[in-house]
Amino acid sequence: MLLEVKDLHVYYGAIHALQGVSFDVKEGEIVTLIGANGAGKSTILRTISGLLRPRSGTVWFKDTNITHTPPEKIVQAGISHVPEGRKIFAPLTVRENLEMGAYLVNDKAEVQRMMERVFRSFPRLKERINQLGGTLSGGEQQMLATGRGIMNKPSLVLLDEPSMGLSPIMVEEIFRIIKEINESGTSILLVEQNAQMALSIAHRAYVLETGNITMSGTAQEIADNPRVKEAYLGV
Repeated sequence: MLLEVKDLHVYYGAIHALQGVSFDVKEGEIVTLIGANGAGKSTILRTISGLLRPRSGTVWFKDTNITHTPPEKIVQAGISHVPEGRKIFAPLTVRENLEMGAYLVNDKAEVQRMMERVFRSFPRLKERINQLGGTLSGGEQQMLATGRGIMNKPSLVLLDEPSMGLSPIMVEEIFRIIKEINESGTSILLVEQNAQMALSIAHRAYVLETGNITMSGTAQEIADNPRVKEAYLGV
């Protein structure tokens, strides 16, 4: 098992944000977490990447307990987090943003190779290599955030709301690239408001409601579920 989350309880002060969440991601999968705003999806990603500490429960990555591992060590272990809202470095160029994603890679030639790989997936970034991150469109910033997230060759990418605020055409493009990144061997845990798009590329899915996982199955099973259709797919 690549990632295993067991009985996770996370609090924000008195608020019990995650109430015994358990799920897993296998090697080579895209797994999506769907749920309404405030259900706890981003909290899960932030706990896995070490930005939040659970009160109880464990996070296992490649058979190692990383529950209390510092975030930088979690990145070193092979987990990359592309946060909600993109969080690129606006005053830095596209090149510098990508280099920041590879700060753990000491081999310059390897950094260059990874950058070329990012440019194959995101040719538009290559055209804007010397442009400041803050001057890019929303879609280009999402491309940059995702590209930065794969610069250190992670085994698992945590993707938080990649379609937020993007035009329908750009959403299609971003999801096509997420699928491509997965097909090149990277596992993905995807948190996404656009349940329809998420389920169209995922292998498996979990439904999160107010800190609890209420449903799980293949992406197709979840997409076909009448309750999911009504609540998240507008059908």
